Amino acid sequence: MQSLKRLRKNRGLGLVFGLFALVAAGQVSANGAIGDHVNDLKGHLGQYSEEVTWLIGKYDGVVDTYEAQGQKAVETQQLVDFWEEVDFHSAIETNYVPVYANIWQGIYGIKQAIEAGKPVDEVRAEQEKLNSAFWQALGAVKLASQFQEKGLLAKIQTTESEPTTMPETLDDIKHRLDRVVAKYAEQLPEAATTIVHDTYLNRFEGVEGALIEQDAALVEDLEKDFNVTLPQALDGKASVDDVRKVVEAMQAKLDRAKSLLLEAEKKRKDVF
Repeated sequence: MQSLKRLRKNRGLGLVFGLFALVAAGQVSANGAIGDHVNDLKGHLGQYSEEVTWLIGKYDGVVDTYEAQGQKAVETQQLVDFWEEVDFHSAIETNYVPVYANIWQGIYGIKQAIEAGKPVDEVRAEQEKLNSAFWQALGAVKLASQFQEKGLLAKIQTTESEPTTMPETLDDIKHRLDRVVAKYAEQLPEAATTIVHDTYLNRFEGVEGALIEQDAALVEDLEKDFNVTLPQALDGKASVDDVRKVVEAMQAKLDRAKSLLLEAEKKRKDVF
């Protein structure tokens, strides 16, 4: 198997991939340094394509080894290490967190299937899910590069910026909830729970007062989600998909909250 460094020397693979996803606003990486490449996506698309090809080959090699030699011949930690080695990791994390979570879900799907001694067909099925997530992610990064080139996508900040309006705060909360799913998929439930608590204390509580004036029942419902429903899902044995459903329901409520705040602001301007 070619090394990643050798692959990077052989540009121009001419890979064709579909644009499957809409791109969310870029945020600072949850895993430390992200690299300047994220602010020049177009200049690194060839590299990202090669890395995806390299990753798919690596995971295929692990599953081939499992099929041919059995569980003891496979070091499953490599499945995590491969993903953390590539720059594409931070390119997708900073541009489209939902599919970033799908990638972690796929990696652990393979890892846990091998560790449980599942039939190779089941492991291959998990591998196909991961491959699909990789191609979806590559499409999202390509789309993000187009927005970035047109100046429609802000540069990735190395420090977290604070939202300045209540609608911006609600958008930031939604993005943080995407990260909750990503961390849970990464098998880091404590980190996911920390994000939930921090988001409630440092974001949601700042908009509660204004929202109560518009819909007190909605605020009460979201408070329960932040303090009971979502933490319970993270503490239990819920699947990533189950956690994602809780988050998506919360995000729909946050969209409703944002609409109420914008409408209230419009009415105030009309009056004055």
